[in-house]
Amino acid sequence: MSVRDKSIYLASRSPRRRELLKQIGVPFELLLLREDLRRGADVDETPLPDESPGVYVLRMAGAKVNTALRQIAVRGLPQKPVLAADTTVVFDDRIIGKPLNAGDATRILRALSGREHQVLTAVALALREQIEAQISVSSVWFHELTDADIRRYVATGEPLDKAGAYAIQGRAGAFVTRIAGSYSGIMGLPLAETAELLMRFDIPLW
Repeated sequence: MSVRDKSIYLASRSPRRRELLKQIGVPFELLLLREDLRRGADVDETPLPDESPGVYVLRMAGAKVNTALRQIAVRGLPQKPVLAADTTVVFDDRIIGKPLNAGDATRILRALSGREHQVLTAVALALREQIEAQISVSSVWFHELTDADIRRYVATGEPLDKAGAYAIQGRAGAFVTRIAGSYSGIMGLPLAETAELLMRFDIPLW
């Protein structure tokens, strides 16, 4: 197989993950999983009782990549590595997922205001029976948000499909005073960890 033939499947709807893979020069094809619970999501993202955030994101990334592997087999698609990832926000040791609605987004942002929280992203890469995974943990600090700040941000619609009700690469970047960890991991795909996994599967960068 030539270098330019070494593409992967990306099992994600996230435009941020697409942008980040392009940034490091990895060619990919999209393999989309259903995320709309009303139509039957391919992966149940409900945390298990007493499940720690780290175990949760690793389990979710693994579930997504295994679902993608089954799709490849069922659809008779060419065999090549498939990448999946999962991101969650952790505040006061609680998993904060995507908000249910604008009111829930408002509640989450009020809780994060002026405080530190963690962002965990797990990445899984698989080919047939081989599955490898990595996890990135970062800390993020918000300045104090006014009710007007939160109201204007929620009105943009940006928080509604984001873990923790915000996107650091979007308008909410103005809320962040400091980070410790991986900026790309906070976006949804930690590039250092992803690159390490790709090397294990002999997938070249750029």
